[in-house]
Amino acid sequence: MTKHKEQRVAVFVDVQNMYYSAKNLFGRKLNFGMLLKRAVGQRKLIRAIAYAIKADIAEEQNFRDALFNMGYEVKTKDLQVFYGGHKKGDWDVGIAMDTIRLAPKVDTIVLVSGDGDFADLVVYLKGMGCRVEIIGFEKTTSTRLLDVADDYVAVDKKMLL
Repeated sequence: MTKHKEQRVAVFVDVQNMYYSAKNLFGRKLNFGMLLKRAVGQRKLIRAIAYAIKADIAEEQNFRDALFNMGYEVKTKDLQVFYGGHKKGDWDVGIAMDTIRLAPKVDTIVLVSGDGDFADLVVYLKGMGCRVEIIGFEKTTSTRLLDVADDYVAVDKKMLL
């Protein structure tokens, strides 16, 4: 199945993965509005969900509001702080569960992350009949993920601020 305007699309964005990749690779921010337009193209957007970690930063609410105004449903969770100071914030299981729940309602799932942990999920979603596309940074997107995806779009300078 190729991209066509009748496809129903759901977009799932691993905000932390993409934010820090843009910052570390280019010293810039990702343009999440342009990213959504690129992910959907001329197709029908059913849902766009952005998954973020609360970090208690002043401009955080403004960022979440901006994502909402661009068309994203924003899901947040608190940063976990473990004994000894180790911190963890990750939405992998939440993203996986949401993609599985929404797969029967869409034709294409666009996963915006380079995390190789999603490779098994991609295989599962394809087995459910969905086309699965990946958007990520060329230098940080796992080859395991690229090997199983139906399509890949590398983030380019047009998607950066």
